[in-house]
Amino acid sequence: MSTWPDTRILDLFGIQLPIIQGPLAGATTSAMMIGVARAGGLASLPCAMLTPELIRQEVQTFRSATQAPLNINFFCHQPPTPDPEREKRWKERLAPYYRELGVDFNAPTPVSSRAPFDETSCQLVEELRPEIVSFHFGLPPDALLSRVKATGATIVGCATTVDEARWLVERGCHAIIAMGNEAGGHRGLFLSSDLNTQVGTLALVPQIVDAVKVPVIAAGGIGDGRGIAAAFMLGASAVQLGTAYLFTPEAKVSASHHQALRTAKESQTALTNLFTGRPARGIMNRAMRELGPISDMAPAFPLAGGALMPLRAKGEADFSNLWAGQALRLGVELPAEALTRQLAEQALAKLTGR
Repeated sequence: MSTWPDTRILDLFGIQLPIIQGPLAGATTSAMMIGVARAGGLASLPCAMLTPELIRQEVQTFRSATQAPLNINFFCHQPPTPDPEREKRWKERLAPYYRELGVDFNAPTPVSSRAPFDETSCQLVEELRPEIVSFHFGLPPDALLSRVKATGATIVGCATTVDEARWLVERGCHAIIAMGNEAGGHRGLFLSSDLNTQVGTLALVPQIVDAVKVPVIAAGGIGDGRGIAAAFMLGASAVQLGTAYLFTPEAKVSASHHQALRTAKESQTALTNLFTGRPARGIMNRAMRELGPISDMAPAFPLAGGALMPLRAKGEADFSNLWAGQALRLGVELPAEALTRQLAEQALAKLTGR
């Protein structure tokens, strides 16, 4: 019999531990996913930066190693309307860095892309039939969402406000990720673009728990067993951790990101739209300090990153997104399987008084 005080997510997802590995686009590897699954947590595959063939390969690798449930995650943003003038002004704002680093300003600007959930994505879900499908930035159109539901998948949405949580439940989500402002990576906000609406995890989780009847997954600022236990005390049925898994040897992070994660202070993260065009929390670097972390000049998501790509190639840490949440100083260097087990053991010790 489980000793967790709330087993709704365990039952809904078919997992042993109420710990979800956050879908870390660019950093998640099949080895990380397999380790989490073997420990009894829920592995997540981020699909926004993967081709359909790579998604198939990752799922096949996972399925060949374990029969555990799998969550595959998609972005649901609207593709941006081309705005050549805005993109031109953004590149001109970066011109001094091009000159400093000796980068050809007149060369074609690379395209920064993130794929939204579309017909191709839906066909992949119908083909691969993952047990859980989660969405960021809202939900796909009703016609596509209905087809995902028809596969039997459990649907999970990400909310950064109570209004977003209600909106997601009204459209059939089986569970809600309550994403506090402390979380690393892209904010999941979708009903408003106003960052003043964003709430911390400690305040957000119980208010979403009170507002909806489906189980709630706490995310943001949770880095060890104390945070997991606290989330349960607030009414959460599970937790999702992202930054903690960036410290695992299975994580695919650059040398500069690796170094920043291990040296930055807890106060050295900020929300920025410079690298993609949408607000996301990352470790402060030169671009964020000198341009300001939020810029009205940055093109719409995901185009802002294109003009930064040539600079990143020359001075990687200065012009790269170093995603991390505010609990980064709680990170420990353990393999994904061992980390997942340790987190669960720590949390249960707090919750049961052992």
